[in-house]
Amino acid sequence: MLNSQRSLSELPRMSAASQVERAVLEEEFNWLLKEEVHAVLKQLQDVLKEASRRFSIPSPGLESQLKQENFILGSSTMDQVKGVLTLQGEALTQADINLKVAKSSQTLHFQFREDKQWKLQQIQDARNHVNQALQLLSSHDENYHFKTGAEVNKLMDAVMLQLTRARNRLTTPASMTLPELATSALMKMFSPPMPGDVMVNFFINLSKLCLTVYQLHVLPPNTTKNFKLAGSSVMHNPGAVFELNNNRFEVSHVHKVECVVPWLNDTLVFFTISLQLCQQLKDKISIFSSFWNYRPF
Repeated sequence: MLNSQRSLSELPRMSAASQVERAVLEEEFNWLLKEEVHAVLKQLQDVLKEASRRFSIPSPGLESQLKQENFILGSSTMDQVKGVLTLQGEALTQADINLKVAKSSQTLHFQFREDKQWKLQQIQDARNHVNQALQLLSSHDENYHFKTGAEVNKLMDAVMLQLTRARNRLTTPASMTLPELATSALMKMFSPPMPGDVMVNFFINLSKLCLTVYQLHVLPPNTTKNFKLAGSSVMHNPGAVFELNNNRFEVSHVHKVECVVPWLNDTLVFFTISLQLCQQLKDKISIFSSFWNYRPF
């Protein structure tokens, strides 16, 4: 009986203590919404402006003209394909390729026509997603007052979505079928024209600019060879078969060469830092929401 009386007598003190604790937490949370959120938004903007700048590095003294960079293609395992690529922002402005033909001493040489350049859609898309993330962040200037944690989380989720999409565009090349490759505009950009038994494809994989060269041979119309038409893939293997213009082709050889583009690596690092900043802010919001689980702070 004495124990129950003591418990009842301590209730006002416990209630007062919890009220003080709640008041302190509310004060800290209001400071988070007013001050720290904007500090994180400023950090995010600074990092993403650096990422955006990497996509469009101007030439020294020529602010309106993007810097041209030459990259030598190479492979540690083969020398059938060699070349030099010229990258200017999101555009391949020149490609100079030498291909040693399999089972022959012949070397084929191709380069872009002077009036042609190839837009790398992956870089273009990644840059657009970064700019959309910057627009989201700039829509809340330092005078804006966030009223709830849910409002902050909504903004962080929207920014993280754009950053994840930007990163995925650089880490996940688009899949294509062999007929799509054979009929793509890229095949019409070379001088001399690419022969009918050679196909090429360019793509970004992380911080690398990759070139894949396919050598083909035509299957005889009366062939009895069992085959399954190849589907969509980033890179097709020897033996893959496809149909085009009533002919069946088989991939006889595949060559992949690549070069590292340093500024693409920089942008991937900036994406990681930005995503971490967003998640850390969301984690702080969730700590406070655990004290008021009846509504999201």
